[in-house]
Amino acid sequence: MADNRGVVYLGPGKVEVQNIDFPELKNPKGRKITHGVILKVVSTNICGSDQHMVRGRTTAAPGLVLGHEITGEVIETGDDVEFLNKGDLVSVPFNVACGRCRNCKEQQTGICLTVNEGRAGGAYGYVDMGGWVGGQAEYVMVPYADFNLLIFPDKAQAMEKIRDLTMLSDIFPTGFHGAVKAGVRPGATVYIAGAGPVGLAAAASAQLLGAAVVIVGDMNKARLAHARSFGCETVDLTQDATLAQQIAQILGVPEVDCAVDCVGFEAHGEGRTSKEEVPAAVLNSLMEIARAGGSIGIPGLYVTADPGAQDKAAQKGSLSIRFGLGWAKSHSFYTGQTPVLSYNRQLMQAILYDKVQIAKAVNVEVITLDQAPEGYAEFDSGVAKKFVINPHNLIPNVKPKAKEKAAA
Repeated sequence: MADNRGVVYLGPGKVEVQNIDFPELKNPKGRKITHGVILKVVSTNICGSDQHMVRGRTTAAPGLVLGHEITGEVIETGDDVEFLNKGDLVSVPFNVACGRCRNCKEQQTGICLTVNEGRAGGAYGYVDMGGWVGGQAEYVMVPYADFNLLIFPDKAQAMEKIRDLTMLSDIFPTGFHGAVKAGVRPGATVYIAGAGPVGLAAAASAQLLGAAVVIVGDMNKARLAHARSFGCETVDLTQDATLAQQIAQILGVPEVDCAVDCVGFEAHGEGRTSKEEVPAAVLNSLMEIARAGGSIGIPGLYVTADPGAQDKAAQKGSLSIRFGLGWAKSHSFYTGQTPVLSYNRQLMQAILYDKVQIAKAVNVEVITLDQAPEGYAEFDSGVAKKFVINPHNLIPNVKPKAKEKAAA
């Protein structure tokens, strides 16, 4: 049997590249399936959601193979796979979805009813999401392949744009979903909370949707500088001026048409309290600055249990949200995991026809599989980068290892 290696979560702050089982056409319970394929992983990305687990902020158990942002080449197909062939280059939505249940038929693939015994919705390499093995590895199995996988029409063209196309598995559709559900349209003013990769993807998505002004807020100056590099206005939340005051300095009024939360439950306060964790800070601030009648898109992750939270309520996923303010302003809130299949084909076309440069927007850096632990540590330090793992060295210009830098 062929070898396989993957990135394994060992405990808070610890990941390691280990030998793991080569994938088989079986579900997490060990039952053989005929609707899946095995992929040779071409690219697989480190996500901020992975970092929540690695920081110990979820109930993830040691031994979990990480990774839900996957692009790969089909090397084996199950007997019931009809529309995929060996050699196809495909994007894997992070949602594991059956394509058969009520929610899948309604394009709500983020809350498939059959792929996870614990609750609605499944994902690769993620806590409480069905036990599907992650794809930060050399090889991975994808079930319900005909339904889930997006085939790139021209393999050579796709490899030329692989840094952009690898974003289709999660963060580009997730950022786009947040912007769409916030009501971004031509001429809108938009505030994006968070300048991490998803926030930057949401900002690029808002531009693609025709927003007049896109404002990105964060406490990380390097990330804010990168947001400005592709035409965003920025708000530094470490300043004493409030978010509303800083928005007024940009727009002349202390409100925006649309707001997107790309931070989630590890949020902090503003100004002098910016070093204090306040899980509901972003949601409350967005209700303050979103116009009456506006919508708030919430692709930022919120969890049902946060063992690392500072107060007992937040440990159980309960936050002190000013819901009365949102009610009084008739706000609409849209939460939950992105149904990637609702967006990935059109976003692929936008990439292939040069309507967006998402890899530039999120500042992609390609690393080897062995460099994944270093990538996790660097990402956790707050660098303005999106790390893309290159397990089979199929993507050129890989970041040199630290010892190679020193030797040079």
